[in-house]
Amino acid sequence: MPTRTMRAIRLHEHGGPEVLRYEEVPIPEPGPGEVLVRVHAVGVNPPDRYLREGLTRMPGETESTVGLPVIPGTDVSGVVEAVAADVDRLDVGDEVFGLLRFPSFDGSAYAEYVAAPATDLARKPAGIDHAHAAGAPMAGLTAWQFLYEVGHDHPSPFQEARHHPTALDADTTVLVNGAAGGVGHLALQLAKRRGARVVAVASGAHEAFLRDLGADRFIDYTRSRPEELVRDVDLVLDTVGGPDSRRFLRTLKRGGAQFPVLPGEFDAEETAKLGVTVSSAQVRSNGAQLAELGRLLDAGTVRVATDSTFPLADARAAHERAARGHVQGKIVLTVSQERAVS
Repeated sequence: MPTRTMRAIRLHEHGGPEVLRYEEVPIPEPGPGEVLVRVHAVGVNPPDRYLREGLTRMPGETESTVGLPVIPGTDVSGVVEAVAADVDRLDVGDEVFGLLRFPSFDGSAYAEYVAAPATDLARKPAGIDHAHAAGAPMAGLTAWQFLYEVGHDHPSPFQEARHHPTALDADTTVLVNGAAGGVGHLALQLAKRRGARVVAVASGAHEAFLRDLGADRFIDYTRSRPEELVRDVDLVLDTVGGPDSRRFLRTLKRGGAQFPVLPGEFDAEETAKLGVTVSSAQVRSNGAQLAELGRLLDAGTVRVATDSTFPLADARAAHERAARGHVQGKIVLTVSQERAVS
C-alpha cells in the first residue's frame, strides 16, 4: 500500500526565514495516547523562530533532541481524523485545538496533519474559527499559568522555587509590558476578568486596540518611560524581558511581584532591598487548562486577536512579519482543506 503523504514546512538547515521549505512528507501515524489531527490552522510562536535560527535544546534540557529535517510548530486547530485504540475522550470528527508536546521542539505543527497527544488537546470553542483557535494555545496557556495556575509540579529551569501566581481582584493593579502581543493581550483580558486594574504598555499604534480589550491606562513606551510614571503596582507581567526588564521593579509596591515571561537580568540584592519578588514559569501543554480557556473564548469573555494570516506554504512570509515586530495579537498559518491528500 503506498505511503500517504501531506505537505509540511521543514527545516533542513538553520538560518533565516528562507530555510523554511514547503515539501511532501509522509502523514504521521498516531501512537498510543495520540490522535491524528487534520490541521486547519497553526499558530506562529517565538520557539518556532528559535528552532529555525538554531536553538535545539529547551531550557532545562542537557542535550538536543532535534534531528534535521524537522517540522517546526506547536499550536494547532483542526479536526480529529483518527484515534489510537487507548484514547476514549476524543472521537473522529471532533474539532480540537492544542499546544503540542511543549516544552520541546517535537510539536511538528506546520503541516497538513499532525499526530497529537490527546491530553494536549481540548475541544475547539464553537464560537471561534480555526485561525483564532490556533492563536490561543501557547500564548493563552502562558498567560494562564503565569497569572492563574501553574497546573503542574515539574521543576522550573529558571528558578528553584515553584512559581506562585499573585491573587488578582479589584484591589490589584497589574502592569502588562508588551500588552499588544500574543501573551500580553490575553494576559490583559485574564487579569481584567478577575477584576484587576490593568496598565498596558505598548507602542502608540496599539492604544485603541488595548483600551477596547479593557486596559484602564495606556502608556506609549515610545513617548514615555513607564517606570517614571507608574508606582504602587501589585504585579508586573513583562512579556518582553531582556536587560531592561529590571527597570519595572521600581513600579512595584513592597510585597509586589514581577513575572518575566522571557529571561531578564535581575539583582537579588536590589529585589530584596525593594521588598519585591521576581518569579517565572515555563509554559507546558495542558489540555484541561486549555478547555477552561476555551470556555472563555466561546463565551466571548476573552478573545484572540490575529495580526495577520498566511497560507502554510508562505511560512517564510509569516516569519518575516514576526521579525518586523510590533505584532498585534497572533500571526497564524492557514491550511487549505481543498487539496487532495495522496
